[in-house]
Amino acid sequence: MSNNTIHLGSRAIGDGQPSYIIGEIGINHNGSLDIAKNLISVAKNTGCDAVKFQKRTVEIVYTAEELAKPRENPFGATNGDLKRGLEFGLEQYQKIDEFCQEMGLPWFASCWDEPSVDFIAQFDVPCFKVASASLTDDALLRHTRAAGKPVLLSTGMSTIEEIDHAVEVLGKEGLVILHATSTYPSNYDELDLRVIPDLRKRYGVPVGYSGHETGIASSVAAVALGACVVERHITLERSMWGSDQAASLGPSGLTRLVRDTRLVEMAMGSSTKRVFDSEIPVMKKLRRVGGRA
Repeated sequence: MSNNTIHLGSRAIGDGQPSYIIGEIGINHNGSLDIAKNLISVAKNTGCDAVKFQKRTVEIVYTAEELAKPRENPFGATNGDLKRGLEFGLEQYQKIDEFCQEMGLPWFASCWDEPSVDFIAQFDVPCFKVASASLTDDALLRHTRAAGKPVLLSTGMSTIEEIDHAVEVLGKEGLVILHATSTYPSNYDELDLRVIPDLRKRYGVPVGYSGHETGIASSVAAVALGACVVERHITLERSMWGSDQAASLGPSGLTRLVRDTRLVEMAMGSSTKRVFDSEIPVMKKLRRVGGRA
């Protein structure tokens, strides 16, 4: 199989395949397993192909100084209270895994450190995600690759030279590169969707789009430009507490995203100009000279 088509679980990803739509729950569960389950249900009911979480070992990803900073939040008075409060442990992920199996919806996670990769590897996830913030962490890239599953690599806040190096470290087999802009929410004049076909040409692997804008039009446009994976943050309500909620899609927005993506995929059709049978009656009625018999 060429690098242009890979499998995420049972789904083929790449040219000629339906886009793989990921509802990124991230930390929008706000530390609540019930909210997480509701978000999984929303993703399933709107037609998403998978959901994604975020896994971090707080003491590794953040310095003690950063964790000690004052920050009022629902879990306490410091940044550390917040970060620890948003992390699910083994019991919660076991319940998430069980619930996703019941729903028939794959799940996986962005792992920000090596122990988090090992933690998620306990479960039969279809792939691993490398967040944009981790693109330059060679040790994490190698550890993620060693887990033996396909890798989705987000490329926000990264130069083309940094992406070149990350691809060299990871290798191209089982790799999907996601174009992204790492602001939350992203400005439309900074999305640069034209990068998508350039990444496809440069690396010869499936390329997708991880969007952090507020609307859906640009994510659908990314599909028209060749994105075979679309990832968007999802929320139950954009006004909920949390740093990522405003850059997320609620249930109605997610429904429109999936619907419009599937319509655009259908509309892309063939590159061969044809006269359809459905056009013949119109031709006979409206065309005055010539035309197909």
